[in-house]
Amino acid sequence: MSKSGQTSFMELALEEARMAEACGEVPIGAVLVHRGKVLARAGNRTIKDNDPTAHAEILVIRQACAQLASQRLPDCDLYVTLEPCPMCAAAISFARIRRLYYGAADIKGGAVESGPRLYNQPICHHAPDVYSGIHESQCADLLKLFFQSRRS
Repeated sequence: MSKSGQTSFMELALEEARMAEACGEVPIGAVLVHRGKVLARAGNRTIKDNDPTAHAEILVIRQACAQLASQRLPDCDLYVTLEPCPMCAAAISFARIRRLYYGAADIKGGAVESGPRLYNQPICHHAPDVYSGIHESQCADLLKLFFQSRRS
């Protein structure tokens, strides 16, 4: 995947994050790509759906599995604006996603390169190739401004 391809898919994830924010959700967006084409895209919907599992990553995995009629997504790449939490990191592993690209690190809640580092554990069945820091400052700033506005 070229650097420009990574950038354009992350820009779509940022669009999803902004749409989630406009609905009062934590601004996290995800895009799932299959063979170079966008298969699914979503932003967080935990509030709208009254579902604590409605994280952007989970939503795109569900959409893609339904479209491909498969529980596995081995030819797929996931772009997400924030380092996945333990729940999402496990779902990515179970779905056998090939590559994970994310924007901002999540020191408190992340589970990929922060916290439990799920993919480095012996219990992990599948670890995707991980690429971090794609549009990192844009992704981090979006979240930072969102939480600052909530505290004001």
